[in-house]
Amino acid sequence: MNDHLSPLLTPEGRALLDEVRGTAPADELAVATRLRREHPAELVSAALAQARLRQRAAAKFGDADAGRMFFTPNGVEQSTRASVAAYRAERMKALGVTSVADLCCGIGGDAIALARAGIRVLAVDRDPVTAATARANADALGLAGLIEVREADVQEVDTAGHDAVFVDPARRGGRGRIFDPEAYSPPLSWAVEAASTARVAALKIAPGIPHEAVPAAAEAEWISDAGDVKEAVLWFGTGAPGAVRATLLPGPRTLLGRGLPDPAVRPVGRYLYEPDGAVIRAHLVAEVAEELAGGLVDPTIAYITADDLHATAYATPYEITDELPFNVKKLKALLREREVGNLTVKKRGSAVEPEELRRKVKPQGPNAATVFLTRVAGAPTMLVGAPARATAAAPS
Repeated sequence: MNDHLSPLLTPEGRALLDEVRGTAPADELAVATRLRREHPAELVSAALAQARLRQRAAAKFGDADAGRMFFTPNGVEQSTRASVAAYRAERMKALGVTSVADLCCGIGGDAIALARAGIRVLAVDRDPVTAATARANADALGLAGLIEVREADVQEVDTAGHDAVFVDPARRGGRGRIFDPEAYSPPLSWAVEAASTARVAALKIAPGIPHEAVPAAAEAEWISDAGDVKEAVLWFGTGAPGAVRATLLPGPRTLLGRGLPDPAVRPVGRYLYEPDGAVIRAHLVAEVAEELAGGLVDPTIAYITADDLHATAYATPYEITDELPFNVKKLKALLREREVGNLTVKKRGSAVEPEELRRKVKPQGPNAATVFLTRVAGAPTMLVGAPARATAAAPS
């Protein structure tokens, strides 16, 4: 085992971590050269590598926690964002959960959130370095009394002593992301079986999972944070089998599916609404369209159009000024006439890449605009407009 963690947990290692905190990449060579005069070269390298990981992790965990935690490269990449983990932990707590078996715990991001919600956690990972990192993080954040870390194969762990199970299977292999749920490690079918042993269970899965792959007994939730879809979760024991929801953070704001039929297609109105990615992934565009008294611009495109501006937490509104058949020359002339230099290009249902279009139209001028490359009633279309201001709805 290539263990760079243990030396960093010594007094010398911790002091070195404090010394290299915030080191800029351009300064690393000079800092390393200076420190190697007084410390072992391998320890200096490990401290600088950990400092880089902490800087990367700050986006997920915040500066305060990231500055005290320990990370592996895979741990930074694959760990749950702290805001998402905290939301899920609070939902577990609201379901009456007091103890969780966190299987495939990674570096402990979810275990930390659960413990901070007052929930006792058994955190399990089969990789020795990863398990040691999770244990170090529990200690660093003062949560070791609530988090027991165990190095073991999750498929051999008895979870009977816990009233909830959380499984975050590995969804990356040697060739990148894994899209087949049965190719997860462990497979989704095993995770579903593990879920059946507990009163409450949550299985973290890729947001692109086909809806037909969701077990009938599960509630499916898609979660976004600041507009970016982060994950999907299969919940068991919530009393809502078959339910579908989209949850938007911060908030949380949660939209529940009502089984509505697809919205009707209608002509482009004054406003175009771009649903949040979690809403689209959860197939809840119809629920938002009904809220907005709107329809779709095309039966295959998740853009909603309406005549009036409505406040909604689940979609971003734009005021449309122009609707043009796809034609780069016409768009270039329109943007020149409007003196548009700050151009945002969005696309859905178009093969044209935004940067390619920007190069061709060469926007110049003091004004801003947004162009949507899409289809309207089957025809390639350009919709030009700008963000519209509407007060967001209160959290649900």
